[in-house]
Amino acid sequence: MESFLTLAALLLAALFLLRLAGWLRSESGLPTGDVVSSDTRAWGVIEAPLVSQRLGLTGRPDYLVREHGRLVPIEVKSAAAPMSGPDQAHVLQLAAYCALVAEVYGERPAYRLIKYRDRLLRVPYTDALERELRATLDEMRTGLGADGLDRSHEHPGRCRGCGLREACDQAL
Repeated sequence: MESFLTLAALLLAALFLLRLAGWLRSESGLPTGDVVSSDTRAWGVIEAPLVSQRLGLTGRPDYLVREHGRLVPIEVKSAAAPMSGPDQAHVLQLAAYCALVAEVYGERPAYRLIKYRDRLLRVPYTDALERELRATLDEMRTGLGADGLDRSHEHPGRCRGCGLREACDQAL
């Protein structure tokens, strides 16, 4: 009888945890598909980045989810969503992830998600956005070769967290 009660308690606890996990996922606003990869330390070992030799680009979205048979890159931001829509830098960051996913997995994402602290934004990945991404990458590469390049220091916190800070002659 005691083993039956233990088993029943374990089954109830398992059911409760499954319901809680489902509720937490639905509250997050994230898709219900399978997580293909994750770039967050909370899940353990961080996987190798996606690499495109053709674009000269490397990166990994916070999450890559397969929803209804399609890959969806997801970027999680700790800030509140801007009232005017997603930040353009975030849009281009996710466009880069879409281009990487398309090249590495052979599947072009139709859209990507930006999860801000207060809402989830679905942003289409269009041909026009892909052209804007390529133009931005070209502009950045041109700027890297320019003399007298000044880095933006409008955000001291970003400067402090920069991976190139030790080598930067303009670090704050």
